Amino acid sequence: MTGILLDGLTAAVSLLVALALYPLAIRLLRRAKAGQVIQAELPAAHQMKAGTPTGGGMLFVALGLADDLRKLRIGSLGIPARFKFPLQLLLALPVAWLAHAEGAGRQLLVPFDLGWAYWPLAAVALVGTANAVNLTDGVDGLAGGLSAIALAGVAFVLPGALAGERALAMVLLGALLAFLWFNRFPARVFMGDVGSLGLGYALAAMAIQQHAMFLLPLLGLVFVIETLSVIIQVAYFKASGGRRVFKMTPIHYTFQLEGWSENRIALSFWGAGALAAAASGWLARLAA
Repeated sequence: MTGILLDGLTAAVSLLVALALYPLAIRLLRRAKAGQVIQAELPAAHQMKAGTPTGGGMLFVALGLADDLRKLRIGSLGIPARFKFPLQLLLALPVAWLAHAEGAGRQLLVPFDLGWAYWPLAAVALVGTANAVNLTDGVDGLAGGLSAIALAGVAFVLPGALAGERALAMVLLGALLAFLWFNRFPARVFMGDVGSLGLGYALAAMAIQQHAMFLLPLLGLVFVIETLSVIIQVAYFKASGGRRVFKMTPIHYTFQLEGWSENRIALSFWGAGALAAAASGWLARLAA
């Protein structure tokens, strides 16, 4: 009971501090002209968001800042993929080392110790999760809400969370809830790569520490679906000479083009994310 109260207090303090700081952060971002650049091919409803302050994720994480700054200078594509992916892998190695708790080679759903294979698998899990969260950040409240659900899953649904891991999850969760107050439709601030990439790394690292690396695809199922929609779209586009499977990807844009409001998309995807997090906890306990 004491642990639950402490976790709640940690999240509450983080929430209140972030709520107090976000108005100042938004003003500073506006003053710095840190406005979001909107890709021309996105739905018309997104074009009016041009200039909305981005980089709001700096209050809860500090990765991806270089990409946010580069986007402001050269447009919405940011750092080219040929440079971004190797850089992300390089950053993933120290994070994998930090996540390498005692017996980290033993992961749920795998009946043997991973040994040396832990390192490349952990790096791929970290980079994949970071990019999946980043791709999902396209509708007001969507990535923030799904990340909050996944963090709660890591802290309370998956077995084996240590006090320190829960404390970190609660700090991030409280700050995310504050961010969502300003990121709900119509958003006053976006998290940017500084937030989405950092959240992905944090989620993956905490899951790895809890020996749940192979449960990440289920814990973050909506992130996986968003990413797969992009992979399928690009692969089919190249193979078919220009035809598409979806109207637009990541797939939340297809729902928007079908007439769904941003609130409906966010709430529906949050519901799916909550069910997936619960299912990952059930499977983790079954495999433990």
